[in-house]
Amino acid sequence: MIRKKYFRFKHFLKERQQLSRSGSEELLSVSEYYGVAPRSAVFSEERQESRAESLEGYRIVKKGDFVMNYMLAWKGAYGISRHDGIVSPAYSVFEVDQSIADLRFLHHRSRSKDMQCLFKSVSKGIMESRLRLYPETLLSLPIELPTVEYQRQASEYLDKKTARIDTLIAKKTRFIELLKEKRQAVITKAVTKGLDDSVELRDSGLKWLGKVPEHWPVLACKYACSLIKDGTHLPPPRVEGGVPLLSVRNVQDGRFNFRSDDSTISESDYIELCRSFKPEANDILLAIVGATIGKTAVVPDNMGRFHIQRSLAVFRVNQIVNHLFLHYVFQSAGYQQLLWEGIGFSAQPGVYLGALSNFRIPAPPLDEQLRIVDYIGEKTRRTDTLIAKTERSIELLKEHRSALITAAVTGKIDVREAA
Repeated sequence: MIRKKYFRFKHFLKERQQLSRSGSEELLSVSEYYGVAPRSAVFSEERQESRAESLEGYRIVKKGDFVMNYMLAWKGAYGISRHDGIVSPAYSVFEVDQSIADLRFLHHRSRSKDMQCLFKSVSKGIMESRLRLYPETLLSLPIELPTVEYQRQASEYLDKKTARIDTLIAKKTRFIELLKEKRQAVITKAVTKGLDDSVELRDSGLKWLGKVPEHWPVLACKYACSLIKDGTHLPPPRVEGGVPLLSVRNVQDGRFNFRSDDSTISESDYIELCRSFKPEANDILLAIVGATIGKTAVVPDNMGRFHIQRSLAVFRVNQIVNHLFLHYVFQSAGYQQLLWEGIGFSAQPGVYLGALSNFRIPAPPLDEQLRIVDYIGEKTRRTDTLIAKTERSIELLKEHRSALITAAVTGKIDVREAA
């Protein structure tokens, strides 16, 4: 029999009010995917800069603190920190009374499915994407905990079980990275060197492009497009049941799709945005702001009405370039590097439309572009299928991991017997 007792979070959490005087401590990041981790370990070097000019006044975090991003708590953005550091003032930091709650157990318990559902149900906001879980609400919530001794036994059990799953997930994730590198290599060679290895090459004059077939023109992107625009810089007010206003988050695995929690705007605001341009099928979308600069997708047929935010730029080709060819050029290794070399910083990294318009691209004859597009489609189809299958297997492993954690921390399995 597993003995449990009801508490409220305020019985073992105390908000830490300490602020950094210098901002020199390690900057931590909080996410629904990994919990609390150093920002330097999560983002690559060029993407880990904070948007703030100074980190003075950020919240101090001590190892063992419970940290919560209250704006994303409804998605699971919280957990126990294994690191000393600082987080945004918009986050909440709590000291933990370990005589009531074992740190590892609390981390698992708070991130279990039923607790995430509870956190979401009490979060406040007019729509899902704007839900907020405020500290006072969290502290008032009930939670059922077994004895500290049992909590520690459950933590030991879960550490062993989840370590095996995490190792397998890491191997599969690395396999996907290798497949994507292989895919990008196929694309890069095809859109920069063509399909005929016997053709004479000439220097393009561009570092990112290198040598190209001697009969290929190289021209500024603005001459290959009838439209190059970014999305709205001043998003209209959100409404329920309106026209979707999409962003870079709608670009997933090279596809552009609606999501269940998309923001929506009024009919009149949508019409106003369309005065600048109206997104159409076969437009190429490119992420130009934030940590995901370079993500690209093509607007599919029959997608319906929507507009875009400033994190995306839209490219509409003319008669010179095929839309899928340009889409593949954007995915090539050299062009991706060019984007990051051309970023400017304001609130966050971004590539300006002027630079995008003047970036030069290869423009082989249209019939050759179509052959290249067909070749890339054929060569990457099997790789894409394998990536999709591996990603699905990772999702299943994560679901199994989540179910195992929930079962252990809620007492559905007695870890003393399972061990």
